[in-house]
Amino acid sequence: MAMPCKDGGKCTLMDNGKYVRYTPEQVEALERLYHECPKPSSIRRQQLIRECPILSNIEPKQIKVWFQNRRCREKQRKEASRLQSVNRKLTAMNKLLMEENDRLQKQVSHLVYENGCFRQHTQNAVVATKDGSCDSVVTSGQRHLTPQHPPGDASPAGLLSIAEETLTEFLSKATGTAVEWVQMPGMKPGPDSIGIVAISHGCTGVAARACGLVSLEPTRVAEILKDRTSWFRDCRAVDVLDVLPTANGGTIELLYMQLYAPTTLAAARDFLLLRYTSVTEDGSLVVCERSLANTPNGPNIPSVPNFVRAEMLPSGYLIRPCEGGGSIIHIVDHMNLEAWSVPEVLRPLYESSTVIAQKTTMMALRQLRQIAQEVSQTSTPNWGRRPAALRALSQRLSRGFNEAVSGFTDEGWSLTSNDGMDDVTIHVNSSPEKLMGLNLSFSNGYPSVNTAVLCAKASMLLPPNVPPALLLRFLREHRSEWADNNVDAYSVAAVKLGPCNLLGTRAGNFGGQVILPLAQTIEHEELLEVIKLEGVGLCPEDALMGRDMFFLQLCSGIDENAVGMCSELIFAPIDASFADDAPLLPSGFRIIPLDSCKGDSSPNRTLDLASALEVRGAGNKASGDRNVGNNCARSVMTIALEFAFEIHMQESVAAMARQYVRGIISSVQRVASALSPSPNGGLQTSLGTPEAHTLARWICRSYRCYLGVELLEGVGDGNDSILKSMWHHSDAILCCSMKAMPVFTFANQAGLDMLETTLVALQDISLEKILDENGRKGLCSEFPQIMQQGFACLQGGICVSSMGRPVSYERAVAWKVVNEEERDHCISFMFINWSFV
Repeated sequence: MAMPCKDGGKCTLMDNGKYVRYTPEQVEALERLYHECPKPSSIRRQQLIRECPILSNIEPKQIKVWFQNRRCREKQRKEASRLQSVNRKLTAMNKLLMEENDRLQKQVSHLVYENGCFRQHTQNAVVATKDGSCDSVVTSGQRHLTPQHPPGDASPAGLLSIAEETLTEFLSKATGTAVEWVQMPGMKPGPDSIGIVAISHGCTGVAARACGLVSLEPTRVAEILKDRTSWFRDCRAVDVLDVLPTANGGTIELLYMQLYAPTTLAAARDFLLLRYTSVTEDGSLVVCERSLANTPNGPNIPSVPNFVRAEMLPSGYLIRPCEGGGSIIHIVDHMNLEAWSVPEVLRPLYESSTVIAQKTTMMALRQLRQIAQEVSQTSTPNWGRRPAALRALSQRLSRGFNEAVSGFTDEGWSLTSNDGMDDVTIHVNSSPEKLMGLNLSFSNGYPSVNTAVLCAKASMLLPPNVPPALLLRFLREHRSEWADNNVDAYSVAAVKLGPCNLLGTRAGNFGGQVILPLAQTIEHEELLEVIKLEGVGLCPEDALMGRDMFFLQLCSGIDENAVGMCSELIFAPIDASFADDAPLLPSGFRIIPLDSCKGDSSPNRTLDLASALEVRGAGNKASGDRNVGNNCARSVMTIALEFAFEIHMQESVAAMARQYVRGIISSVQRVASALSPSPNGGLQTSLGTPEAHTLARWICRSYRCYLGVELLEGVGDGNDSILKSMWHHSDAILCCSMKAMPVFTFANQAGLDMLETTLVALQDISLEKILDENGRKGLCSEFPQIMQQGFACLQGGICVSSMGRPVSYERAVAWKVVNEEERDHCISFMFINWSFV
């Protein structure tokens, strides 16, 4: 323990209870050495005494104690700093909660008052009925809404009047009771949470509100939030039409904003807005917005093709300085997205306040928290890139994918004729702006005038109750289940060598997929990574033969607990050099959850805009659709793939792209069907095959033959009852092939849960991959007994799931499964009392 001495030095308490005094010069020397090496070894401490004469009269043991005390003080200092930071957050959060409590009390009082008025009106109506006055019955039951003020003119005074009215309405939503707010499902306030998030209940349009804390100054917060295109991925552009200063020091801006379409099944949205920035009397900074409609002499933006004019009701940001630094932020997003203009199956997406909260309100808070964290960081992340550069790469991927999905004509996209089927849409873009943005290189150093970009896209409804996050995670981790190596090689070659005639060539050996993490946001809701496909090449004479392929990939929405979260997997081929200005042709998947399904549309057909309008209540019975209830969870998936090509190859590339997209759709349907629980309580439809029933019967019969007991107690002889009982067995039952490298061929529900996989991906997992070293040694020693005796009991141990999580099991049983002809078919394992460590 160190303490100050009278002479200005410091004293250290030794083990014998005596204090050792250090002069200020000695303390300065020790501090300098501490910063060079906080934990020196015994040899290093002796070397320090020899190199520093001022420490020559101090024993090595005293030096050791000084360094121990110094490390302890440093640890205490860091812990004190952390606790102070947590205390500031808790204090600010407590203030927010108190304000929220006051708002809720006001809302309760308002509801009690309305309830009293309603009762009084009901009593008056009863009295009026007894009096026989029909007119009084009708009028007394009505709620008289406050009439809206007529729109002002576009003069400075008129716009200021609209701005002040917008400010008042926004503040009444942010801190008042103008909207009935309910807590968003799954959101719990706390010092580490993103904030307090609520969604509207029973108001016009869709609305969300959030309160949060960030360690940024109010002016910096306002600057970030006003730059909507930098954080709102769905925002295509915000054009400032006019700027007017106000007498109170504020600013009025007239804006035109465009949003991308989330799917190929709906049109994009645009807004004509007034934005008012001002400072309130208490020093808070306010940025509020609303749509301008029917304003005399105001800006007139005519309807734009492929856009639907939507309405923004008073919304904005209230930013208050926080004690000790930082800001307290209130965000309100309130829109009318004109849901009538989209197919009925998609209307829940445009009528959901939860979706607005996830895509807009919470995204703003995440961006602020992310930038605040980056400001506090001093180290350079992976690949030697600063956080701003990585965010720019994420933005380029997201924006490129949105452009591909929307296919706006003003960006040069044009629709091509189809091949007689309308399931896959092909757009082509040969505009110079698109090609210059790609920065493609060619053998002569100049871009070819005959080069273009083709985009193949389609949308499809997924089977009911398929978790978007789970499906997206499968697509991310098992690329070989849906991707074509030849198409990947063509895409990479187009980036490395420029578009060339590579169609028809065969890719080399596929060595496997490696995910290299690049960056992730603080809530881990978005991952930026590099995908390395090992050993993939083209024909032997090609320059890419045997080389690895690289894709830059953006993954978001993989949290299964997030309500209303859109899941995206966007990727683009890149060169191994991976320059900041590398050409990017983003492709990918977007899975959007819908709150409910209005009708039973077939999951086995893709949908374009025309066919989506025909969606009604009846499913396609010929395709074997299951009868699904009206309140099941449905999702829509959009696929968009981009390819660079030479103009003379357009028909060939279009045919390849159509075939590729249809193949991906087929793979996704197969995976989604395996992930979708059927009405019998979770049994996958792929288990209903005769082969599955036969295998279940062989497993049970072999277990009874070799171990002398029944695997399934009290189960009849029927195939259905055997398979169903095995599927729901509490212990993990798995089967693997009898090959040099055994892979799993079957698992019950507990086995799939233990391995954290699906029936489709099960065959990609080998037995050796899940066992640790002790497990592999034990299995090797017991394997001869399994083949001779027919079974073996294995000791408990640790195995690993497909996601890398350790799993402990109490014990395991392995037995040989034979077929009807008594020939060896596979080996079955049962892991008893397993659990994640």
